[in-house]
Amino acid sequence: MDFVAARAKLIEHLSAEIKDKRVLAAMSHIPRENFVPAARRHLAYEDGPLPIGWEQTISQPFIIALMTEALELIGSEKVLEIGTGSGYQAAILAELVTQVVTVERVPALAESARNVLDSLGYDNIEIHIAEEILGWKRGAPYDAIMVTAGAPNVPSDLLAQLTIGGRMVIPVGSRHIQELCKVVKRQDKTVVRNLGGCRFVSLIGKNAWEK
Repeated sequence: MDFVAARAKLIEHLSAEIKDKRVLAAMSHIPRENFVPAARRHLAYEDGPLPIGWEQTISQPFIIALMTEALELIGSEKVLEIGTGSGYQAAILAELVTQVVTVERVPALAESARNVLDSLGYDNIEIHIAEEILGWKRGAPYDAIMVTAGAPNVPSDLLAQLTIGGRMVIPVGSRHIQELCKVVKRQDKTVVRNLGGCRFVSLIGKNAWEK
């Protein structure tokens, strides 16, 4: 399969709605097929989610692009990702910012993601195994936080790790369907904007869902 041509076609498709050229450039540079199980690599550039094992998925490219664009990244940020998964989203963020810290609760996925990211030469990504408290407090504060799993609400532990003026993108709703929310932390309040419906695996941890 011609992955380069398939990737170019996907980027052209995404560009109809995604206007951040830095996001599109990052996605056009990264071989998504490297993050997909071998049996499904022929589907790597379809605009849909794919299973990656352990009841987890690599998200739909459009949703990935939309969430990344919503963070309004300019290049100097330190970003926290909740849910490393395949490592694909972390790679996109690493193309766009100075430092990425990502946490994953499935050790085997964290190891697999580390191997792929190392093979591609990324040296600005820290991967940690998730602890009871959401996020990674030892690295806080963060300029932006991306949550790639659905929560019942906006977790206070994550808000506490966000800088004033920082942005968080998080799916909020039930275990089965959520609304994608952009959260901006102000000095005196938190502003939440709905970006549309979505469906993610459940966020597990304190202030989220139990296993």
